[in-house]
Amino acid sequence: MFLLHTSFITVGFIIFPLCGCDGCVLISCGIFLLLSGLILMFPSACLPSQEVEDAQKIRKTVIECFEKADLPNLDDEARKKLLHFVVVGGGPTGVEFAAQLHDFLAEDLSKLYPTIKDFVKITLLEGTDHILNMFDKRITAFAEDKFKRDGINLRTGSMVVNVSDKDISIKDIKSGSISSEPYGMIVWSTGIGTRPVMIDLMKQIGQGNRRVLATDEWLRVEGSDTIYALGDCATINQRKVMEDIADIFKKADKDNSGTLTVKEFQEVLKDICERYPQLELYLKNKQMHSLVDLLKASKGDIKESVEVDIEEFKSALSQVDMLMKNLPATAQVASQQGVYLANCFNRMEECQKNPEGPLRIRGEGRHRFHPFRYRHLGQFAPLGGEQTAAQLPGDWVSIGHSTQWLWYSVYASKQVSWRTRALVVSDWLRRFIFGRDSSSL
Repeated sequence: MFLLHTSFITVGFIIFPLCGCDGCVLISCGIFLLLSGLILMFPSACLPSQEVEDAQKIRKTVIECFEKADLPNLDDEARKKLLHFVVVGGGPTGVEFAAQLHDFLAEDLSKLYPTIKDFVKITLLEGTDHILNMFDKRITAFAEDKFKRDGINLRTGSMVVNVSDKDISIKDIKSGSISSEPYGMIVWSTGIGTRPVMIDLMKQIGQGNRRVLATDEWLRVEGSDTIYALGDCATINQRKVMEDIADIFKKADKDNSGTLTVKEFQEVLKDICERYPQLELYLKNKQMHSLVDLLKASKGDIKESVEVDIEEFKSALSQVDMLMKNLPATAQVASQQGVYLANCFNRMEECQKNPEGPLRIRGEGRHRFHPFRYRHLGQFAPLGGEQTAAQLPGDWVSIGHSTQWLWYSVYASKQVSWRTRALVVSDWLRRFIFGRDSSSL
């Protein structure tokens, strides 16, 4: 996972990048747009892994550790301490960093410092039983086996309880025992908190007891009509079907007969599914083609003339909201939200005249825009050694060297311009030919 740092500003409803802001943008049309709102929470002795400056500092620290460890007056214990690199967090960020660090040390620095290469140790700490918990179990198992083969000290079920300038205290969750180990560098890639500007805003709009902002399905912050939020600073507060069940029934019951026929429901079916995406998840789970099948199943009748009253309607949909899920705080979600909002802002005047969204369940007419719908395109986990794991839609899993080339292709295609694509690809080529730069400048 990496965080979205690009902000947008509109002039005449056209979206442009805006650099140097702290996750907030005031748009000329009177709309306030909020972006990245979470920051890493880490002990002062650890290095974060969030900004470009953090990466530069990490690289400089690694090289300094090797330079110090190569001094002739040091004993073996001091060298082991300097060359012990600890990564806290077994999610995608921590795993990718540990893998890339291993490659950098094994392929480049070990050649420059051959006399001290045997003192190098990388430890990856994860509080749960496995790393990459959000991936398929096949990927998790492969990653853990590969790290063991590479000599990475993988410690799952371990929690950091204290970090000092000299050592890190680690608690084994199962046994409760605490051990301390000296280190040369600790990189923190877990545990996030809310930016101060977001905390102040949430207090002002009555969301002070939340970790992130709550928005509606159009990414508009609840409690405001002119503030929109996307990325990891917000989560969509999807309306529950059972909260609106009476209004849904009333909207579908065109003849006010107190009963709902299949034909009546089919007329508003598309709008209801768009407004409440959890319905589709529920139907997939039940292996049903449409809500009409659900209504028929609740009556035990397959006739088109089947009718249900409000109580039977409630009973048929009573379990739908159980499958509601929050979107992950990933760049893929933030990117799609940014494209969605840019399109909405650019077409705001047009859609004001001709609304294109679903029917208003608690009012008349239609919503201006279609609600945001996230489309999961898959996820990658680079594992080092020119190997990557991919989990794509349809339960398709690919692991190995060929997947690494797929990752290269996707990564390059996601760059914002041909210039940046050329820079990224040329950097890869230089690394393949000459190795990684090991200077501390």
